[in-house]
Amino acid sequence: MEQIKKILSSYTTTIILLIVYAAGLATATFIEKAHSSALAKVLIYYSPVFFLLQFLLVVNFLLIFIKYRFYKAGKWGLVAIHFAFIIILSGAFISYLTGIEGVLHLREGERSREIVAQTSHGQQVHPLPFDVELVKFMLKRYPGSMSPSSYESELLVHVDGKVRREKVFMNNVLDVKGYRFFQASYDPDEKGSVLSVNKDTAGRNVTYTGYALLLLGCILCITAKNGRIRTLYRRLKQRETASGVFVLLLLTACPAVVTANDFTDNMSETIQYLYIAPEHAKLFGSLPVQTVTGRIVPVNTFSSEILRKLHKDTGFGKMNSDQFLLSVLAYPEMWMYVPLIDVPDKNFALYFGLTQGRCAFIELFDSNGDYKLQEKLEAAYREMPGKRTAFDKALIKFDDKINVFNQLINRQLICLFPKPDDPAQKWYAPGDDLSAFTDDDSTFIANVFAGYITEVRAAVKSNDWDKAGELLKMISTCQYKNNNVPGLTPDAIALELRYNRMDVFRWCKTGYLTLGGVLLLFSFALIFTENRRRQLRWIIRILGIIVLIVFHFQMMGMGLRWKIGGHAPWSNSYETMVYAAWASVFAGLMFVRRSPLTFALSTLFAGVILFVSSLNWMDPQINPLVPVLKSPWLMFHVAIIMSAYGFFGVSFLIGLTNLTITGIARKNKRPSYSNPIRELSIINEISLNIGLILMTAGTFMGAVWANESWGRYWGWDPKETWALITVVVYAMVTHLHLLKKWNSLWLFNLCSVLAFASVLMTWFGVNYLLSGMHSYG
Repeated sequence: MEQIKKILSSYTTTIILLIVYAAGLATATFIEKAHSSALAKVLIYYSPVFFLLQFLLVVNFLLIFIKYRFYKAGKWGLVAIHFAFIIILSGAFISYLTGIEGVLHLREGERSREIVAQTSHGQQVHPLPFDVELVKFMLKRYPGSMSPSSYESELLVHVDGKVRREKVFMNNVLDVKGYRFFQASYDPDEKGSVLSVNKDTAGRNVTYTGYALLLLGCILCITAKNGRIRTLYRRLKQRETASGVFVLLLLTACPAVVTANDFTDNMSETIQYLYIAPEHAKLFGSLPVQTVTGRIVPVNTFSSEILRKLHKDTGFGKMNSDQFLLSVLAYPEMWMYVPLIDVPDKNFALYFGLTQGRCAFIELFDSNGDYKLQEKLEAAYREMPGKRTAFDKALIKFDDKINVFNQLINRQLICLFPKPDDPAQKWYAPGDDLSAFTDDDSTFIANVFAGYITEVRAAVKSNDWDKAGELLKMISTCQYKNNNVPGLTPDAIALELRYNRMDVFRWCKTGYLTLGGVLLLFSFALIFTENRRRQLRWIIRILGIIVLIVFHFQMMGMGLRWKIGGHAPWSNSYETMVYAAWASVFAGLMFVRRSPLTFALSTLFAGVILFVSSLNWMDPQINPLVPVLKSPWLMFHVAIIMSAYGFFGVSFLIGLTNLTITGIARKNKRPSYSNPIRELSIINEISLNIGLILMTAGTFMGAVWANESWGRYWGWDPKETWALITVVVYAMVTHLHLLKKWNSLWLFNLCSVLAFASVLMTWFGVNYLLSGMHSYG
């Protein structure tokens, strides 16, 4: 018995249990991808072995708590966090035993008191102690778009002899006698509603108590004098820094195949000579236009998105995006022969007989005029989304590009003309069916745009753009006169144009990469040389001030994006990368006094993140929020998670640097390098601890959001599961110092590098390798 107790009270056992726990969670996500979520729950999440593993983790902590007398050490932050996890696990177990989860499907006018509940024995009908009647289901869309803005159910609740009129919509919950109703889905004909129903008062209260204690523990870990972070800071101050003192104004930074023939080649060159004057293209780019998502944007934004989608570039030859779009509208018969459209890969091009790299629109049709992709495309759409091959997905995506170009040359995509008093707030393109307008309006739209294009073609020959400019002003006057979308003003369009032309994040990318690289060189010079240290420090200070200017410039760009989009700018993959770059520099600023090398690494890392965000497969456009993201929780949950990623990224680079210096020291037998290695390792551990606290708080803050949106705070969705895996992985790394045999600087730095793989998997891998409810783009 004593031997078992000794084993269970060991830190080694802690690490082993955490490894098994993380491995089990990771395996479950791939089982879910390959088979089903039900099988993953049976085999792992809700299996007796997994419950036993979690129980052993609880026992392990309690025995360690007693053995090492944490209650006397005064480390209340750690105590609070660990006991919070015990309470959270207890709450989850209570929910598993007593909670009820089900679905209530109602058609308009239908009344019911039965929900279909999912239990371990399959689906069962569960009676409610009251009746629910659907009066009306309402689906609201973004202006002129099929994209849902929100959907809500108007209900009558017949309870205790009374009738209550209630509304349920995303992020707005209905509570009746302990049962909570959430808007989950709706019928295709928009006459029926699907509500998820949850009853888990006891489990939820226990779990929320755990979350509150967890938050308290996180605060104590950062602020407590005898906490690990403050202890590491004191240890750092006691050492003579290897890189000198470096002061910046941190306070100001707080708030981030037909093969190519001669004809198509010549056409690509010829089209460049049909020159659209930049001044006129700029005026054209300032017109408002409605996108497929319903957002009103300048034509400049629209043209940039179109060119990037079709051509995977921001320009075509000597043309900018506005010149390109206007040229396509003016000369569609020529652009059909221009190798413009990006082809997925060599094999794809060979299979369909297309020019490799980029093909012309005309190549997609055979000699009989038949669409070459049609047969394979129909087969791809017949497959379930989860069973589509990489070829199927590439084909569907490529076909989308072809459709976009086809609509462009038929003037069906550029929606410039609002219809007055249209409740759907839809704007129309010149090539659309204009029967919804009066005869006079439809005639004006057709004539004014056709006349404008005629004048553009004439101006290309004469270089006299006055008449084309006059017609452009007529179109603009018509737009603002008939505008039916609130908030659309010339100032709003001008703001987005300014944002586009500033190209903030491209300049920040260049700034961070350049300054980070130069800072890194001078920081290494401080470590490896003994001469001119004073001059080096002054150079580093000047470079740091420039970095701080770039940092604030990025903040301004994020603020502009926030104002334009109307929501916090971290709702999709592109925006989270931009924010992570900002968070990386912010993390470096925290250590700038003690280690310019850390600051240099964080700046360089920010540049790398922005570089990746600028690659062609990333989508930088500002999109309306899907209904579930319309919540204040978005701002806090995502911001905290991405800040954690910034700190983990800094630790990753410090770990790589330390491993490199260690290798050089061993090779050259230079023991003098041990001092900077130790200091950087302390900074690495501080960064890891801060990142872990933020990641933990952000993950469970997301759980609260999930409970308010979907009716369950933890559903083992792959994204949230990998977030938990990341917490577990970094918990293991930060606990290595507790084991004498594993308390090695080299091993710690190596693990801080390897652990970053879990961040990459959580951030990107889940989106591309797995699936789940967190696929918002």
